[in-house]
Amino acid sequence: MTRRELIRDFVPNSPLVRHLGIQLQTLEPDLAELLLPYRAELATIGDVVHGGAIATLIDTTAMAAAWADDEEVPDAATGSTVSMTVDYVDAARGGDLLATGRPVRRGRSICFCEVTVTEPPGGRVVARGSAVYRFA
Repeated sequence: MTRRELIRDFVPNSPLVRHLGIQLQTLEPDLAELLLPYRAELATIGDVVHGGAIATLIDTTAMAAAWADDEEVPDAATGSTVSMTVDYVDAARGGDLLATGRPVRRGRSICFCEVTVTEPPGGRVVARGSAVYRFA
């Protein structure tokens, strides 16, 4: 089994991902796209999406992008986010959010990823993030 196959099964079965309603849209080598459908429960005030929900979308997308390769899964298929930076570019208001993540550098045990969060359709950028992911 490859890491990409493993993460394809993992994402929809993660309790937090399921709770937030995050959906895996695309998982190709070095590309992950996840959708966060808007629900009123994700708002911080009015229809503005809470920054924590956006940060979780970025973290989950970076993780999926890090695992989106065809390497064989090691015996211990675990990992963790080592660091993450989020820049909120504009308020996300009452609409679905699409996160697109790509690795920018892969090492043996560390993967650096970048994520852009947009409001489809039209692709208005609402947040950007970078994350370092470590394979255990």
